[in-house]
Amino acid sequence: MKIRTKAAIAGGAGAVVTFGVAELIQSFSEAVPSIPVTVSQRVIELTPGALATEATQTVGTAATPILVTCVVIGTVIVSALLGALSLRSKLAAFAGAAAIGVVGLVSALSDSAAVAMPTTLAVVGAVLLGLATAGGLLVSGIGSSDESAEAGSANAGSANAGSANAGSANAEGSEGGAEPFRGRMRESDSSQTTVSRGSFISLAGGAVVAGAAAAGVGRFILGQGNPEAAGNAPAPLQPASNTSGEATDAETTNGDSEAPQTLDPPPEDASFDIEGMPEIITPAASFYLIDTAITSPRINRDNWSLSISGEVDNPFEMTYDELTSMPYRESDITMSCVSNEVGGGLVSHGRWTGVLLSDVLNEAGVSMDKLGRGNEQLVGRSVDGWEAGFKTDIALDGREALVAFGLNGDELPRKHGYPVRLVIPGLYGYVSATKWLEEIELTDWGYDVYWIQRGWSKEGPVLTQSRIDTIEGGDELSAGTVNIGGVAWAPTRGIERVEVSTDGGESWNDAELATQLDDDAWRQYLYEWDAEPGEYTIQVRATDGNGDTQTEDEAAPIPSGATGYHTVEATVA
Repeated sequence: MKIRTKAAIAGGAGAVVTFGVAELIQSFSEAVPSIPVTVSQRVIELTPGALATEATQTVGTAATPILVTCVVIGTVIVSALLGALSLRSKLAAFAGAAAIGVVGLVSALSDSAAVAMPTTLAVVGAVLLGLATAGGLLVSGIGSSDESAEAGSANAGSANAGSANAGSANAEGSEGGAEPFRGRMRESDSSQTTVSRGSFISLAGGAVVAGAAAAGVGRFILGQGNPEAAGNAPAPLQPASNTSGEATDAETTNGDSEAPQTLDPPPEDASFDIEGMPEIITPAASFYLIDTAITSPRINRDNWSLSISGEVDNPFEMTYDELTSMPYRESDITMSCVSNEVGGGLVSHGRWTGVLLSDVLNEAGVSMDKLGRGNEQLVGRSVDGWEAGFKTDIALDGREALVAFGLNGDELPRKHGYPVRLVIPGLYGYVSATKWLEEIELTDWGYDVYWIQRGWSKEGPVLTQSRIDTIEGGDELSAGTVNIGGVAWAPTRGIERVEVSTDGGESWNDAELATQLDDDAWRQYLYEWDAEPGEYTIQVRATDGNGDTQTEDEAAPIPSGATGYHTVEATVA
């Protein structure tokens, strides 16, 4: 094994140890974030808009794990190159390792939950341990038999090259005591303890296994301490209540205190009990998830507050208890992602609990008659700095736009915005659904938020859409009655009609509709098809409460949502 190869292996192994130790440390302390995750988060923030959009379109929800994996592998490769560089210049190699450490530290400290001192100690300690590992492997590996042979051959070559001038060389050696030229690679000192190639590989492999094991243990501990990662349900929702008998600011603004408006369980006729049909209310664990945040911010709701700022008459802040003491309600709201393909799974229906956003804005002195150019846009800002923005009048037009703190009767899961988020019916999430909410700012329409800077449409209304759930493309069906069913949605407008075609759109048949929970909710449909043997192209289309039927024109998600009919090919035997 060549000396340069051993040096590269030593550098890579040191990087694995660094990552492993850092992951293990962060599992014991919420004050210390994950280095590869925070570095990946900074990469996302610095990625040019067009490239970020292309990545989202290409790999979808797999973008996050791919990015984190690339960061880890890329760092290991760079560290391996630095290990090889150390044979030429230890100072340059150390400077490169220090630069990697600085990038990791700066990225970690930019995490909203990071505490400076423990994070700094953790990162510096992990880097130093990784350097010590690499250095130890270099010391143990350089000078073993194969390096001696390599160095010896180089010396022999030098000697042979110098034999033509043996007289002068000898003269110089006797006069100046100069060593024969040995090239860039030198044998280690005879006093240095070295190991065989096999032993070196075992040592390096052991270091890599130890680093990976440390990272695995850290991930396991972190999962055990995270109810969501462990598979447990979020805590039951327990909003604060006003027991003082005195009127709160919200009650002073809005009149008498209102009792919470809760919903009855969905009626039986709101869903069809057939195979493949999605649940009418999506369980929190199954709710679609797509974020720019690689990990969910860790927020203590006792220290959390929401500020209302910008062009408002009465800017203020409120705590979690103050928010949940306001009149709140449950609302059935279907949410979908603008990047969802036709027939895709990035749509779910939840029963959300929260305070009307209009009530919060009213407390800040914002009403429809006070809107102007300076407060035309409402920007929701997350604790990690992410932003979404939409026209302020949407929050005041009567829809059940919520400052939400509950989902399906429980507290918000951390990955879905705990402790508080925005849920705005009729708007795609990229312009409205700010998770981990900490600020609402009213500003002008010219201000562009995160995804608008990256080429997506400014307004983002949810399009009327439908999906086939009971049949998948390529299914082989039995002749006879075949259930074709699924969901259709048009939040704020409701669904009035769903039609199914089994001949590629040549003819259409009305489907039976389940009872609609709310105009903001998706609606199940069912068409019982008397299927005969053959090859079929099955399609679905929906008509919303305004009488508008979804378009058959096909369009990609960017910039304003995918369009077209969901189509599946099936064979009946």
